Amino acid sequence: MYLLGYDIGSSSVKASLVEAQSGERIATAFFPKKEMEIKSVQPGWAEQDPEAWWTNLKLATAEVLKGRNGADVAAIGISYQMHGLVLVDKDQNVLRPSIIWCDSRAVPFGAKAFDDLGQEWCLSHLLNTPGNFTASKLAWVKANEPALYAKIHKLMLPGDYIAMKLTGEISTTVSGLSEGMFWDFKEQKVSERLMNYYGFDDAFIPQIKPTFSVQSLVSPEAASLLGLKSGTPVSYRGGDQPNNALSLNVLNPGEVASTAGTSGVVYGVNGTPNYDPQSRVNSFAHLNHTAGVPGTAQNLTRIGVLLCINGTGILNSWMKHNVVPNLDYAEMNELAAQSPIGAKGLSILPFGNGAERLLGNANPGSSIHGLQFNSHGQAELLRAAQEGIVFSFAYGMEVMNGMGIETKLIRAGMANMFLSPIFRNTLAGVTGATIELYDTDGSVGAAKGAGIGAGIYASASEAFASLKKLTVVEPVVSDTEAYQEAYLRWKMNL
Repeated sequence: MYLLGYDIGSSSVKASLVEAQSGERIATAFFPKKEMEIKSVQPGWAEQDPEAWWTNLKLATAEVLKGRNGADVAAIGISYQMHGLVLVDKDQNVLRPSIIWCDSRAVPFGAKAFDDLGQEWCLSHLLNTPGNFTASKLAWVKANEPALYAKIHKLMLPGDYIAMKLTGEISTTVSGLSEGMFWDFKEQKVSERLMNYYGFDDAFIPQIKPTFSVQSLVSPEAASLLGLKSGTPVSYRGGDQPNNALSLNVLNPGEVASTAGTSGVVYGVNGTPNYDPQSRVNSFAHLNHTAGVPGTAQNLTRIGVLLCINGTGILNSWMKHNVVPNLDYAEMNELAAQSPIGAKGLSILPFGNGAERLLGNANPGSSIHGLQFNSHGQAELLRAAQEGIVFSFAYGMEVMNGMGIETKLIRAGMANMFLSPIFRNTLAGVTGATIELYDTDGSVGAAKGAGIGAGIYASASEAFASLKKLTVVEPVVSDTEAYQEAYLRWKMNL
C-alpha cells in the first residue's frame, strides 16, 4: 500500500511514493528538469500558468508509478507554494495566470487596507497586515481586470487548484484561507469585514474541509490520466512551509522547523493566536489548527509563525559565482573554515534579495562592513556571508521569542545551507539552540499527511515514527562569546 505526495513549487513539481507500513520513500521524481517559467510582464510581477503545474504533475506521477500498480495508492496529499491566487469560472476554466507568492503588485492594496481597516483590528483578527497576500491580489484583479473579475466562480490557492484537477471538486482549508488573509481568528470564520471592505462575493470562497480528512476523491477522468484508481482519497493539503514543518513532525507549541534554500525560513508553532505588533513575522493557522474548522469536534489552537529571510542560499550562490567561481560548495565551506568565528571583524548583511517584513519592508541591499585590505581575503568573505545569513535568522528568532515561541530545538532537513558545518554550528552557537537534521522533504511530508487524513495512521506520531535523524548539532559553550560578539557587531550595521 502506497501514499502519494505532491509538492507544487514555483520551480518544479515533485512527487514521492511512500510505502505506508514502513514509512520509506520508494520513488521520487520532479518535473520540469529545468526551472518552471515565471512570467514577469512588468517589474515586480510574477505569474505562472496553473496548467503547467498539472502537466508536470502528470509527468512526475508517471515516473514514480513506473513498474507499479497505481491502484495500490491508498491516499494522496498535496503541498503547494503559498499565497498564490488561482481564479476559475463556473466550468472550472482558469481565467488568468496565477499571481504567485513573489508577485508584489498588490502591496499598495494591502497597505491601504491595513490603514482603512485599522492596524490593531488587522493584527488581532487576521494576525497580519493584509500585505501582499492572496486577498490583496484579488483586490488588484477587481480594480484592474473588471471584465475578468465578473466571470469568477471560485478563488483558490495553488493546492486547491491541484485538488480540483484531481477530483473535479473545489474546496479549501482554514490553513489556506488564513495564509490568504481571509480568516478571522477572533470570529473563527471567513472575515466578513475584510470581504465587505474589498467588495468580494462570499460565494468566491470554496467549501472548507479539515486539513487532515478525506477532502475529495480522485475522479474517473484524472484516474485515467494518472494511472490511479478512481475514488482514491485526496486526504491532505498544506502550504509549503507548514508542510515542511509537518514533514519534521513539528505540530505543537515549542516546536520549530527551518529551511535554508534560496531563501530561508524559521517556522515555529504557538498555542495562542499571537502576532508581532510590527508584523515582522507572519502568523497563520497551522495544519492541525481546528478552532472554527467545519467538520471537526476539536477546538485546538495551533498557530504557525513564519519568519522569512530572502537572502539565504542566494547570497552563498552569489559568493560562489562572483568570488570563488572555481570552487564547489564543499570546497567553499573548507575555505571559509580557515577563518575564525567572526571572520576577523568582517560583517555582511544578506539582504541583496530584499528584506521584506523582517526589516519593515525596507530594502537595504547586501553590504560588507569592516573590510580591511591587509587582513581579509576570500576565507573571511565566505565565512562572513554564512554568518550574516545566520545572524539574520537569529534577529528574526528574537522576534519569535518575544511572541512566546521558544527556539531551543530546531528541526531541519539535511539539505541546502544546512549541509554547511559553518552554517549549522553558527546557528546553534548564536541562538543556543540544538539542531536536529533529518532525511525528509515536502513531498514525503505530504504523503504522510495523506496517510493521517485517510486514517491509515492513527496519529502524526505513528506517521513519523520512521523519520530518520541524521545528526544533532549542539551549541559549543566555549564558542558562545565569540558568536555573540560577532552577532552584536553585525546588528550595529542594520
